[in-house]
Amino acid sequence: MDFLQNRLSCKINLWLLVLLTFLHSTSGLYEDQIGKFDWRQHYVGKIRFGGFDSSSLDRIIVATESNALAAISAKSGEILWRQVLEKSPRGDIKLLHVPNQGNGVQSSSSRYNRAFDVITVTGVNPALVRGWNSNTGSLEWEWSLLPNAPEKAENAIWFFNEGNLYHVVPVWGSHLEITEYIAASGQQTKPSTSRISAAWIKEGKCTLAAQFFACAIEQQVLAIDLLAENAQIIAKSLEASASGTPRAVPGEAAITQDGRLYSLNSDLKAPLGAEGSVLVDDTILEGEQILLHSTVDRERNMFKLSAKKLADNTPYEAIEFITDYPETLGTPDLVAVRCKTTSGAGSRGQLACRLLISSEDGALTLIQQSKIKWTREEALADVETADFLDLTLSDAEGAIEEELNNKNGDVFGALQRRITSQISHVKNLVLHVLGLGPAPSKAQKAGLVRDDFGLHKMLVVVTSTGKVFGIDNISGKQHWIRYLPEMIGFANEQSMKLLVQRTSRFYPLSAQCVIVGRHRDTKNGFIYQFNPITGQPVNGGIVQLSYKIRQASLLHETGPDFLRGLLLLDENNEAHVLPESSAKYVSNFYMFSADRESATIEGHLVEFRNGKLSTVPTWTVNLSGTGRSQQIIAIEGKNPIEHVHSQGRVLVDRSVLYKYINPNLIAVATHGPDNIHKYILNVHLLDVVSGSIVFSMSHKRIRPPLQMVHSENWLVYSYYNEKVRRTEVTSVELYEGKTQTNSTVWSSLDAPPMPLVERQSYVLPVSVATMKETITEKGITNKHILFALTTGAVVEMSWALLDPRRPVTSPEKAREEGIIPYMPELPMPHEIIINYNQTIANIKGIHTAPSGLESSCLVFVHGLDIFVTRVAPSKTFDLLKEDFDYFLIAVVLILLTSTSYVVKLFASKKAIKQAWK
Repeated sequence: MDFLQNRLSCKINLWLLVLLTFLHSTSGLYEDQIGKFDWRQHYVGKIRFGGFDSSSLDRIIVATESNALAAISAKSGEILWRQVLEKSPRGDIKLLHVPNQGNGVQSSSSRYNRAFDVITVTGVNPALVRGWNSNTGSLEWEWSLLPNAPEKAENAIWFFNEGNLYHVVPVWGSHLEITEYIAASGQQTKPSTSRISAAWIKEGKCTLAAQFFACAIEQQVLAIDLLAENAQIIAKSLEASASGTPRAVPGEAAITQDGRLYSLNSDLKAPLGAEGSVLVDDTILEGEQILLHSTVDRERNMFKLSAKKLADNTPYEAIEFITDYPETLGTPDLVAVRCKTTSGAGSRGQLACRLLISSEDGALTLIQQSKIKWTREEALADVETADFLDLTLSDAEGAIEEELNNKNGDVFGALQRRITSQISHVKNLVLHVLGLGPAPSKAQKAGLVRDDFGLHKMLVVVTSTGKVFGIDNISGKQHWIRYLPEMIGFANEQSMKLLVQRTSRFYPLSAQCVIVGRHRDTKNGFIYQFNPITGQPVNGGIVQLSYKIRQASLLHETGPDFLRGLLLLDENNEAHVLPESSAKYVSNFYMFSADRESATIEGHLVEFRNGKLSTVPTWTVNLSGTGRSQQIIAIEGKNPIEHVHSQGRVLVDRSVLYKYINPNLIAVATHGPDNIHKYILNVHLLDVVSGSIVFSMSHKRIRPPLQMVHSENWLVYSYYNEKVRRTEVTSVELYEGKTQTNSTVWSSLDAPPMPLVERQSYVLPVSVATMKETITEKGITNKHILFALTTGAVVEMSWALLDPRRPVTSPEKAREEGIIPYMPELPMPHEIIINYNQTIANIKGIHTAPSGLESSCLVFVHGLDIFVTRVAPSKTFDLLKEDFDYFLIAVVLILLTSTSYVVKLFASKKAIKQAWK
């Protein structure tokens, strides 16, 4: 009996071991693919407040303009933890308090047992006061404040002093309202709000410096101590009339105005110069206040830090230094400093300082011992536009292109080039084996050469601060950086435009791109031309225009250099072409411009006649409605590089339903109030050549945000339904019918027939941040829609689920055609999330581009983080899988080949034997 039990126990253990083996082998399905075809980079945004954490030598606490609170390692610059707060305006950070050494509010006598480490104040209505643990980034406590007068609270400011928070509300031209709270609990220390009369305060002329509220009025600085029992006005004279807003000096009750420092609690005045930033610190030298002043020499790209003792205004040379400052960094702003005394053998103690700098371009830099230790390019947290560019050919492929470039039909010349090329290849091979070959080019050294499948490309990224990056889409490495401090985006939140004038496919001509924006001061047109592979400027790079740009587009025709000219429309509707030599290629070019406020769209015809460009207004459409209350909130056109492979759709009876493919069609969405339905959303499909409205539809009680995707013959857009309080998606599909009007060339001027419209709405269980469609080289692959969710996930949804022809009744016929029966709710399985567990915070946009493989589409997602991957909507039908067993297939082929020869031998012998019988 014991023997049987032992035998049964051994069998059970054996089966459990086998089961655990299988479970272990399947628990990490596709886990080896994580990070193989994608990468993600974390950012925090441009710094608004920052300081060194007193409880750790290796931690910097920062609050950013992107509503993020984070801790950054002082050694490496990596993010230790990050908290992404609410979106603006609720999440706007008004105050960050990082206690100095021994200056924190403690719940007991131990300095390590604090009730809080870091305090933030965000928003206005309500204002949220939070205490954070600086070690882990966890929220310790929170309380809110609802203002009595929301219209006044927009200008509210906060400051911290000795464990209490002070809420200051200026009423311009009248008085200041001050309320004191206990920071950890939110309890008022006084029963009522105190008022200080200050009729001299003016909006845009005042700032808060420590506990002083100071204003620069005409030729004097007026300030008042908000904590004094009997507040007295402090007046300091200026050398000239004040210009702009005074700036508070971190660490001291002082301001800077017109290049001079004015102390508010003493008679100190110090000249600083027209540029630079200042910082006062009392921990560098035994509690004595040290004034730090930074300047940058742009001619030599040098950063200089000077220091003075505030007590006697004498230089303090122990921490002064001069170091290299890259031209890709903007004007620096001193954020914080931390010094410690180091000791060495046979020498006195020396100061080793860390200096934290936030530059105008958004970068965060740490300088340690007069050298830049690391730099974080936080401009990438605010990307405006991007594009994927093909890389250049390798030296060998370039030689082949030159060899085959025989346009004259010279056969003997081609033969000679071929023989010379073969001899050169053999020579280079021998020299390479001997180690004496020619040095590789810069592109080959950097790995910037085109691969066989076109998956390796250069990702050109343009940020809102005017910084341009060239990023490797495979590794995420930043190959080049350019900073354009004078360039900004357009009005009405229109971003800068990145246009590709020539790709790298026209060897030996290099690729060329252009960025179109505005000048920061004059608001006139500002253009930057550059090589996207190397980042070098072309033809001087910067072009400053003498007019404002209303519309910009690339010409359809190119010259012998394959360069597409840039057509610009100024505010007077006059056309301009860059370069001017491309003006002759302007022929019957149609453009349109839209005014968001009046919801008016105008069409223009641009022609080149008698050596001059002329612009003729062709049509005007007003979409503001009868009450003139509608405003344009979105305009979406089709991707100019899109290819439509299938012209129709095969039905069940084998007839063809032809698509309404109008390349001149745009989707315009207007939104406005309504007396009956509160809000109405109107969506119009407009032909920009003829000005005719092809189709319109309205949605009642709809609120933004609105996201749109327009491609081929369909339109998909998402919105928030206020009536049922949910996110919905509507898809619209256009067809010509069973007959096609013109199968070769589309003309909007020939009065094409009105399309047949199919439309359907669906329910999404999540909120949509942005949308984009996939795109491939030839358009053969199925179209999928990429939904970026507010949760940070990116979902790849098949067009079959959004098909407006999904039937509500009689689904039998639809099944024969391959259409899914209609269900109002769209499924959201985890398998369709392309960024799996790599959440992307505050997604703002998605950019897609085709690769050399028809099955693959490159995807770039940007927000507070950036994420690059590739998707295959129809699977990788033209590419072997990465786990393909090459050894096995080689063995099988060898065996089959050997077996065929053996069988052939036996068959021949058998045939001979039968012939002799």
